[in-house]
Amino acid sequence: MKLRGLYAITDSQLLAGKFLPFVEAALDGGVVLLQYRDKSTDEARRLREAEALRSLCERYQTQLIINDDAELAARLGVGVHLGQTDGPLTPARALLGRQAIIGSTCHAQLELAEQAAKEGASYVAFGRFFNSSTKPGAPTASLGLLDQARSTLHLPICAIGGITLDNAAPLVAHGVDLLAVVHGLFGAETTAEVTRRARAFNDLFKA
Repeated sequence: MKLRGLYAITDSQLLAGKFLPFVEAALDGGVVLLQYRDKSTDEARRLREAEALRSLCERYQTQLIINDDAELAARLGVGVHLGQTDGPLTPARALLGRQAIIGSTCHAQLELAEQAAKEGASYVAFGRFFNSSTKPGAPTASLGLLDQARSTLHLPICAIGGITLDNAAPLVAHGVDLLAVVHGLFGAETTAEVTRRARAFNDLFKA
């Protein structure tokens, strides 16, 4: 499984009332990874939505991962993405098995990425690169950091934070394998526009 291309991340508020149609539109445009990100405490709804996403992802042969919840990921047999406050990756790897995709948030620090690689991460995520409404207070990452990461790490590199079709190309040029996008993908008015944006993001990797 090669992790290269568009990495779509859901946002419950942004997708309120159009959750599944917009996610399916993105999958139709070719999403490599889909992350279910929901910070609410409504366990029943989170399970229901995650199960619906798993069915969609199976149909489009896309990998699903769950944000910050290794137990839910294990229950569904999918991967997980862990932030720095979620503890080491090792227990999640033991819980989910060798094949599961496990991602790690590394902010703007190469040392965090090197540690995550040692602990068995499938990919590392740097960001934010641009102003982000999802993570407004996060430190800014640089293109130079990507160059360093590319030369020292031997696993896929993900960029996140305020990425749009207008600013994504330099990230790909500096060696990013995955573009993690929330608003730049799902902030569209229609399903057709979501699909168009998804295709356009993936086209950046073909240049």
